[in-house]
Amino acid sequence: MKIPPAPDLKREALAGLTTFFTMAYIVVVNPAILSAPGTGMPFSGVLTATVLLSFLMTALMGAYARLPFAVAPGMGLNAFFAYSIILGRGVPWPVALGVVFWAGALFVLISVTPVRVKLAEAIPDGLRTASAAGIGLFLAFIGFKNAGFIVPDPATMVRLGTLDRKSFLALAGGALTIYLMRRRSAFAFLAGIFGVTAAAWVMGLIEVPPRLLSYPDFSSVFLKLDIPGALKLSLLPAIISILFTDLFDSISTFVGVAHATGLVDEKGRPLRLKEGLIVDAFATLGAGLIGTSSGTAFIESASGIEMGGRTGWTAFFCALAFLPCFFLGPLAGMVPAYATAPVLVIVGALMFRSVARIDFTRIEDAVPAFLTISLIPLTFSITQGILWGFVSHAALYALCGRRKEVSAGTWATAALSAGLLILDHVRW
Repeated sequence: MKIPPAPDLKREALAGLTTFFTMAYIVVVNPAILSAPGTGMPFSGVLTATVLLSFLMTALMGAYARLPFAVAPGMGLNAFFAYSIILGRGVPWPVALGVVFWAGALFVLISVTPVRVKLAEAIPDGLRTASAAGIGLFLAFIGFKNAGFIVPDPATMVRLGTLDRKSFLALAGGALTIYLMRRRSAFAFLAGIFGVTAAAWVMGLIEVPPRLLSYPDFSSVFLKLDIPGALKLSLLPAIISILFTDLFDSISTFVGVAHATGLVDEKGRPLRLKEGLIVDAFATLGAGLIGTSSGTAFIESASGIEMGGRTGWTAFFCALAFLPCFFLGPLAGMVPAYATAPVLVIVGALMFRSVARIDFTRIEDAVPAFLTISLIPLTFSITQGILWGFVSHAALYALCGRRKEVSAGTWATAALSAGLLILDHVRW
């Protein structure tokens, strides 16, 4: 048996730090989303939960899966957790954490059994791509709202807001971020966030906290989930939605990054995909316990892999870089919503570009994809876009004489989606 060469720890460390700096924005952005007005979740507790989940699961990705991927609360899922489940449905945040826990438990069960392959095959490529594009629009909408570009209107539902100093700071932050991204800077997102924050402080829009550092907050959200309270029939659509979205994110990230960076075997399959999905599943299960939204492998891991990271050591060094963030709560708390808004819009744009891969030439492919893309932001719910996408895909394929192209797994998923929609919306 051929013995693999020893890893170059210096190169792996540089790769791990590169991955960390390209995704470190999540330490600020995730608490900002989950502690939005009305959710009841404390910023400090969510920040600690974000850092703890990122550290533990990224380290597990390196130690168990031996892959150079970083794990953290996923963008899109955090917005769904805060705006759709808590604010949209009026679900108390401990119950919402229970929803994440049960979705993670199902994901773990699927990941360690052959069901994982069957379920992945049941997801049409068009719907998988459309869900990513729809989530991108969802994130962008929230970003525009946080920057003050979009405000409620009783006549038209939404309209362009008044462009003030905060809005122009958000524009400047977005421009700086894109400028640095074009130059492949690992600090692009962080520079945009902290550049706007510094400018806001100079302009007197925010104040420096009395303390710059603090101890981690393990008391407010850690193990505060309501597991029995999440076992309501009315919350089943949310559980299924998180499960499917997690599965989409995980498979897309592992497959996409692996093929782009050459982390594949001789048959072109991603290396240790099963182990990576198992870690991803525990990241969702653990998120509910720790006190944050679902964890997933980050696409930004590609930056570290491009820097030469090829083993689990890359993930291990990235995990270590999260540790100092436990003590940065006051500094992170002074970051205003309009400073993180450009990140949401830019990440949304990056996710939306996948729409180019959808085949819109046939109406039975175009309509399900369009419903998925449009309903996610318009209903403020990833659930609605995914469920209507599955139902319309099966129905239109049958109507257009292509029912034999719909697999048994897809039919079953469409039937489940229809049942969840009836349960959630039909009133007799």
